[in-house]
Order: sequence, then structure tokens, then C-alpha cells
Amino acid sequence: MINYYTPNQPAVVLRSDLAGDLPLYLYWPKDKQTLLYSKSITELLNDGRVPKPLKVSDEGISFLLQSGVVPPPKTAYQDIYIVSIGDTANVHTVNGKVEVTFKHEFPFMNSNRLQQDEMQPDEGLILRMLAEATISCIDESKPSFLFHSAGKDSNSIALALAEAGWQDKVTLITHKSKGKADESEISAKIAKQLGFKHQVLHEVDQLQAEHKQAIENHFVKAPFPCTDNVSLAYPLYAHQQPQLKGANIIDGAGNDVYMGYIPNAAEFKRQQFSKYLKHSRFISKHFSSESLFHVAGRARAEWTGLSGLSFSDTKKILPDAYDVSDYWFEKDAIFEDFEYFDFRSMIRGCVIEPEVFQLKARNFSDSINANMVLPFANQQVASYFSKMPEQYLFDRKTLKNKLVLRNMLKDRIGLDSDALGKMGFTYDTRSLILQNWEWISNEITECDLWDQSGLVKILPRMRNSMDKKGWQAKAARSWIYRLYLISAWFNRNEYL
Repeated sequence: MINYYTPNQPAVVLRSDLAGDLPLYLYWPKDKQTLLYSKSITELLNDGRVPKPLKVSDEGISFLLQSGVVPPPKTAYQDIYIVSIGDTANVHTVNGKVEVTFKHEFPFMNSNRLQQDEMQPDEGLILRMLAEATISCIDESKPSFLFHSAGKDSNSIALALAEAGWQDKVTLITHKSKGKADESEISAKIAKQLGFKHQVLHEVDQLQAEHKQAIENHFVKAPFPCTDNVSLAYPLYAHQQPQLKGANIIDGAGNDVYMGYIPNAAEFKRQQFSKYLKHSRFISKHFSSESLFHVAGRARAEWTGLSGLSFSDTKKILPDAYDVSDYWFEKDAIFEDFEYFDFRSMIRGCVIEPEVFQLKARNFSDSINANMVLPFANQQVASYFSKMPEQYLFDRKTLKNKLVLRNMLKDRIGLDSDALGKMGFTYDTRSLILQNWEWISNEITECDLWDQSGLVKILPRMRNSMDKKGWQAKAARSWIYRLYLISAWFNRNEYL
């Protein structure tokens, strides 16, 4: 449903649900004569009152290049905004025009949790809430798939659905990664143990014509650009498994923001030094994007998982680019008193998680007209865990997270997350780029977003850096891939 506000109506305050299950998407044009808003981005963008083609925002593209994400409420589009976790939009009339004032207040501070003697986890209640959060959002006239792995989140949902007797209504589906990161065998074993059907989706390196067509079709329909490393895996899933189109797609994302976005030991140390090293940014921003000197000037906020091209390289290919370091330094200053566990949860949980990790799944769902189901983003589930004493959720010394889920899964299905370690969802973008270089590079060079004289200098340099070792090669691969993802979206998206 599209809602609207016009001048001289009573003021309203817009906010999303607690954990961003259904963000609000706003169209607020520069003439400020109206405001449209909806919980569906596709519904909003397809509305006749939103003029097409839309225009991209130089500021938004600058953030995508340098940070990998556009921080809400801004987006990659002009005039399109997002109200998500902790955000409010105060809408009112000033001098006959619609004005919107955005504010953010992080809702999941660890200091607001109950004490250990005031609450103990109830595993039965957790499973019932997860089952209800899932089932209540499923359209039973459509097939249902749970994106499953060896991880704690998807297995908690699988266990909840199993105990609710939904084995015959949901299929577990798993990505098969290369090497030791592969989780498909563990996933298949758990699916059999719990009584679910199981399917494996395979990684494709050498793209054939039908694979390229599936990817291009995805960019036509994907509402937003997304820089997530596994973005290209998703359209190939629908090619391998056509039943995903129009289906219920269940994903385990969305709980770190209220369970604790716990850093690893290396990151925790680095962010402590950022208050000194970030002052080198006035120099480091002039280095190449593949240089470690470029990395040294990161703000504390950026150490939570933000990275990208240097401002020097960004300016060469996007002449009207913004230097995003001012934004992240301001975040550092405003939240200087936040201890790192809260600070990281705020930046990663309210910016990176919804606008990178979740966005790849939301884009995929929107592009194939599927129904996205995020049980952990459910308001009741989020409220329960946000009150839980931190002793049941994470350990500040060992830096272990989601302790209650670890214990529940080990006791009930024998899944030992401590023994498995962090596996993660990997995608071999290096191989994909090298084996499809002409296709990748053509998409980038044909994009009108970029200044060709700058691109001619940067793209061959990065391609050469990919043949080296260490950080330089890894960074070059990431930045070429990012340029491709943004270019393909801009070149093909139906809203542009």
C-alpha cells in the first residue's frame, strides 16, 4: 500500500519496526510538494507518481565506491530514502512545503539489557517464536525454501520449523562453496536428521550465455545496487532452481544487531589505534585503492567492515564524487563514548547488515517476485533477545557470539559450532572475473556513470594488481567486482 503526505496535513512520525523486518521506503522529491511511502520498494518505484527514469545520487554512488554501502536514510537514488532500524522521519509542513527531519537512535544498547538474575533463556519459547515468525509470513499456496548452512541462524529456524511439524512444507537449500568453506555436506546431514528435503546450489565460474542472461535479468529488476561479494550467486540460483521464482524464501539474517555484533580479535585491536591513524587520511586518501597506506586512514566506524576505493581513485572515475571520510569521522565523534561492542552493532547492524548482507537477498527476492521471510527480524523475536542478559549472548573475553543458540543447537541436534568454527558463505569472485574478463570489463567501460579517461587509468592497473599476491591482489579483485556490480545495475535497471 502507498501512503502519502501533502502540505498542511497534520505532522506524522514515520518509523520501521524494531529490527527492520519491513523498512519504510520514501519518495520525497526536491520540489517538496508531496511525500509517498511504502513498506514495498517495488510498489513505491512502480507507482505512477514516482517519475521514471529515476536519477542516481552522486553522493550515493560515492558511498558505494568508497564504503560499499549507502548509509540510511540516503540511497543510490535521488529523492528515494529508507527508514530502517532506529530511524525516524518527522514529516511536517514548513512554508507550504513538505519537510522531513531524519533522526537515528540505536535501540539495542547493551546497557539496557536485564541482569543475569532477572532473565534466563527459554529455548522452547525461542523455538516457538521463530516458528511463528516464519509461518505467519508464509504464503502456503507457494513452495517454501530455507537458505540453509552450517551456521547458527538458519539451523535455529530449521529446528523451530521441525518442532512445529513443517518438514513437508519447507525445503532446505544450500550453496556449495569451494574448498574448506563448503557447508553443503553438513547442511544435507542436518536436513536428513530433521526430516527436511534438501537441495544443493552450485557455484558457476565460467559463465555461459544462459548464465549471463540470468544475471542481466537480475539487474533489470533489482531495486538497488548491492556490493555484497555473493551478489552474483543469487540470480544463478534461480537459473538452477526455477521453483525459487515466486516462492517463499526464508533467510536467517537480522539478529546480530540485537544479539551483539561481536568483532574478531584483530579488528578489536585495530579499532583501538584508529583514533591515531585516522588522522593520516588527508594523505592516505591520495594513494591507490590497492595500497595498504590507503587502509591506514580508516575511521573507527570504517573498521567495522567498511572499505572501498580511495577518494583519489573515486574522483578520477566520478568527477563529482563526495569524500565520504567526513561522514564516518563525524560518526566517530558523535559516538565517541560508545564502547566498541555497541558502536559496532550500531554501524554494522543498522548500516552494513541491512544495506549489504540483507540487501542481496531482498534484491533477489524482488527480482523474482518471491516472498522474503526474515524470522529473526520479527519484532517479537527481536524484543525478546534485546532484553536478554549479555552473559547468555556473547563473551567479551573469548569474543564468542550467540551463546544461547550455540548451546541449544549442540544439545538438540548435535551441531557443535565451536568445533566447526566460522565457515561463512564464500564465492570465488577472482575466478569469475578472470574467466569472464571481457564480459566484466565491457560492462564497466560501457557504463555512463564513469569518466572514461579516469577509468582507462584505473581498470587496467587493478587488473594487473590481481596477478600479484596478498592484500593488493585481494583488494583489486574486490574493487573490480564492485565496479561491475554498480555498472551492471546502472546499465540495465528498469527504474533508470
